[in-house]
Amino acid sequence: MQNKYARRANALEPSEMRLILSSSERPELISFAGGLPASELFPIEELKEASQAVLTDHGASSLQYSSTEGYVPLRQAVMERMEAIGIETDLQQVMITSGSQQAIDLTGRVFLDEGDTVICESPTYLAAINAFNVYHANIVDVEMDEDGMKMDALEKCLQQNPQAKFIYTIPDFQNPTGRTLKLERRKRMIELANQFDVLILEDNPYGAIRFSGAPIPPIKQFDTEGRVIYLSSFSKIFAPGLRLGWICAEKDILEKYAGFKESADMHSDGLAQRITAKYMELYDLDGHIETIQAVYGERCATMLDCIAEYFPKNVSYNKPDGGLFLWVELPDSVNAGDIALKCLENNVAFVPGAPFYVRGAQTNTMRLNFSNSNPENIKEGMKRIGEVLHREFQLVNESIEELAK
Repeated sequence: MQNKYARRANALEPSEMRLILSSSERPELISFAGGLPASELFPIEELKEASQAVLTDHGASSLQYSSTEGYVPLRQAVMERMEAIGIETDLQQVMITSGSQQAIDLTGRVFLDEGDTVICESPTYLAAINAFNVYHANIVDVEMDEDGMKMDALEKCLQQNPQAKFIYTIPDFQNPTGRTLKLERRKRMIELANQFDVLILEDNPYGAIRFSGAPIPPIKQFDTEGRVIYLSSFSKIFAPGLRLGWICAEKDILEKYAGFKESADMHSDGLAQRITAKYMELYDLDGHIETIQAVYGERCATMLDCIAEYFPKNVSYNKPDGGLFLWVELPDSVNAGDIALKCLENNVAFVPGAPFYVRGAQTNTMRLNFSNSNPENIKEGMKRIGEVLHREFQLVNESIEELAK
């Protein structure tokens, strides 16, 4: 049969991350690869009670078609969470999505024509790169340091790309680096967005998972012109299998999102929305998040201790205040992709950093997830990675010495 695929489908290839994640599903393998929450923290018993209450009191309506914008009590609960972090909004500015990943994809549908420019951090969330590539966007990355995207580099980028549609940023505990954009830079980003008339897509699925340091206001709190589109999710603070996220944006922008969402899936899972709203009515979601914060803080500290103990001394790494990830930089001569394959042979997995760069050019970085492993597995897995690193570093050094002769 003749190839009938659209151009975007012909250009689509399995990502390096997907290949590594698929090979890391072996039960004997310790995986730091995925961005998975700790499944043992899911509030299963409470969800049973919430589900029972929903089906008993509103069984028929919870299984019926629902509105594209989402279940009103859940949207109201989201509004309360937004107001708690300094974002004033109303019901017409909140829409429920099938995870924040759908919100990212819908952003491409709403704003991107072929060749349009998107500005993002370097590195950035791989699935966002993939989503924007589907719409044949011109993705331009901006250098980061330990305090997030550099604003002087962003200003230069905007000068060179004055027609850019939006800046995509993950300001809190960024995926993949775990870095946080400091307050002064958030304010400067808004100033630059106003100056160059560009939107900001603020993706914040991790912000609530802060286990040290003081919270920093979201970028949208400083938005005076309605140009920040805020995304978040219940996946990391509640249960990813429910596939619920949200968009907070100006009413006219949200109407465009709703139009494209209607053509995609009509509405997000109505039963999941009602169960989540009922849980938030009956139980303390913030208390549940505090438990997550404590557990992830302990696991992050364990992984940091293991890096100091087991890894070669000539690696650099960050110390995040929250989120799910650590970012490790190896010497320039070391390819993290090669290290990842050898670690798989040693029954431990991580994701090399190259796929998180728009052009995949930097090959000496690695992302480690600490949220989904208990301290014992973290210690054993990090020891295994350390053994591979020491062995491979020695081989690289010997090769360099041989070439120098």
